[in-house]
Amino acid sequence: MQKSQALASLGQRGLLMPVWVKAALAANDRLKVYLTVLQAASSHADHPDREALDLSRELDAAGLSNASWLHELPAGASRIDGLLVVPELDRLVSSLTDDLAIMARPVLEACTDDAEPHLRVHQWQDWLDALHGEQLDRSQLHSLTHGDRHADDSVHLLIMDLHKQINHLAESLASELIDGAHVWQLAPEDRPLVGAFMRGLHRTAPLKLDHPGLDTAATRDGDQLLLQNDIGTNDAHVLVMRVKGLDISLTYSDLHRTRFAFFQSLLAPLGASWSATESRTTVELNQGEAYSVGTARFECHDEAQLEQVLEGLGASIVFLIDWNRARKRLLHFVNKEGAIAVLTAAAQAELGHMAWLKAGGERLVFDAMQAAGTGAFRIGDRLDEVLGDAPAQTFMLDVMRLACDALLHGQPLALIADETRLLLSRQVQKRTTEFDLLDDHAAYCQALAQAVSDGLAHGHDSLQDAAQDLAARAKAWERRADHLVMQARQEAERQPRWQPIARLLALSDDVADALEEAAFMMSLIADHHQKGWNHDVRLALSRLAQTVLRATQDHIKALTIARTLGSQSTAADSDAFLAATWNVLRAERQCDELLRQARRVILHAIDDAPSLMLANDLAMTLELASDRLLAAGYGLREVAFDKAGVPS
Repeated sequence: MQKSQALASLGQRGLLMPVWVKAALAANDRLKVYLTVLQAASSHADHPDREALDLSRELDAAGLSNASWLHELPAGASRIDGLLVVPELDRLVSSLTDDLAIMARPVLEACTDDAEPHLRVHQWQDWLDALHGEQLDRSQLHSLTHGDRHADDSVHLLIMDLHKQINHLAESLASELIDGAHVWQLAPEDRPLVGAFMRGLHRTAPLKLDHPGLDTAATRDGDQLLLQNDIGTNDAHVLVMRVKGLDISLTYSDLHRTRFAFFQSLLAPLGASWSATESRTTVELNQGEAYSVGTARFECHDEAQLEQVLEGLGASIVFLIDWNRARKRLLHFVNKEGAIAVLTAAAQAELGHMAWLKAGGERLVFDAMQAAGTGAFRIGDRLDEVLGDAPAQTFMLDVMRLACDALLHGQPLALIADETRLLLSRQVQKRTTEFDLLDDHAAYCQALAQAVSDGLAHGHDSLQDAAQDLAARAKAWERRADHLVMQARQEAERQPRWQPIARLLALSDDVADALEEAAFMMSLIADHHQKGWNHDVRLALSRLAQTVLRATQDHIKALTIARTLGSQSTAADSDAFLAATWNVLRAERQCDELLRQARRVILHAIDDAPSLMLANDLAMTLELASDRLLAAGYGLREVAFDKAGVPS
């Protein structure tokens, strides 16, 4: 199960030989440490009264300083009935197996399948696969660790022999480096092209931090330059480029179809023209799982564009490393589309996601959510459900940006955590989702008030023509206003901070109900129930309606100012808010007086009982709307004062 098999399936067997040699040498260092740890465990089990051997230096030298389990393994070993009991033995054997495969890879690629190295390596791989549990007998321990050439073969002897063969192989390659790329047999015109690709690679490579990957190999094959990049450790994750003249052909394979599509989107600005993506299954690869393969072509006009595209290709590869892990972590906070949008934006801004993962990933954001304050988030809340899709995605991108800046400049992880909490705190403070509902509801109230006022300003004929349409529109607006109230109540059940908003919307909905009733009465008036209605009656009712309309407009103004009120608000903002709310209060008092005046006019002008009742009911309903607006205004004052930290 090697990446060489993936390369062979793409027709580029052996292109990565210099990179494999480098990886094999690193694996050799780790394998030696594993065997040393095992021998230290055996020694401690034989002499439990002695302090376990400290292998910190050896672990550091092999790049295993973060493997605390290896450091602790010898001290946990014991011997029972002659058997060596080793906690984490399965983990140690698994590490041995993996690194033995990495170390053997270049040697096996350099010889035929029936050669002695293949038989020997496969024999010991099968032997390691048969080890299970936490116990080793003396024979098994001997087969793992002894280095006696006169005794039977062992894993240790195999590692020693592979090391010698790798050293000879490295010498025979006689490769050189161009800006870090392993190259051989290049033509003179290939060198600036390899340099262009490596410029892009080096521009973004720091974003992967200490993650392995991005080793590049290049060679000339007939009339074309071959470039291959070792993206990561996944068997089928391979990228091969062929440069012939001014054309670039890029073949890419990936186990994850969503990451494949992501990479396609990254290359679109470079002019990629993709062939149909196919799904392949190779028995030797990834336990037979299917993987996607596609080819992109770039047709360049001149050498300058050719180098520009190669540089762009080099810069884009780092964003594929651990992409799927980052996508899964993001799903705690945004939906599937949002996760891909965040990763795409991070790549386009050349921030990447590795720094965020390194700094703690989802834990970083969960801690910030917990610290955001009582009622801001509940267990199970997703950021986009609370903040909205766009603000949540923007926040996650900002977190990736600050993590990237901090780690690239050597700042501590604790600073990233603090900045993330501050970032989310500011986002929560300026969040306006609640006020969006209030604004929408107030807009429906204003539309209702405007419709009633316009209807009373029309003559009888015009009103009769528009009456049924007015009633239907008013009913639809009132129903939408009801839905906003229900939405706020649902949010209040989930989050306590919504409770004042739900109460305020309930008060505001009484305004909508009163205005919808007034609109319904307008349809009755148009239905010939206006005997005795003269100019004075219409004028008195119109004044009431216009005053209510102005009150809805002042309420909207107060909402607009309240949205931005906070502890840092200026005195002018506070004065403007209070002025708008006092205008609503004055409108209610004016409506009280206008109702009395309207009744005098109505009683004086109308003798017909139904017309008299309808005119009086309409006047009372308009005045009721002003009362309800006043109650909503007081409710808004409480919400705004609480938001600004002022006692109400």
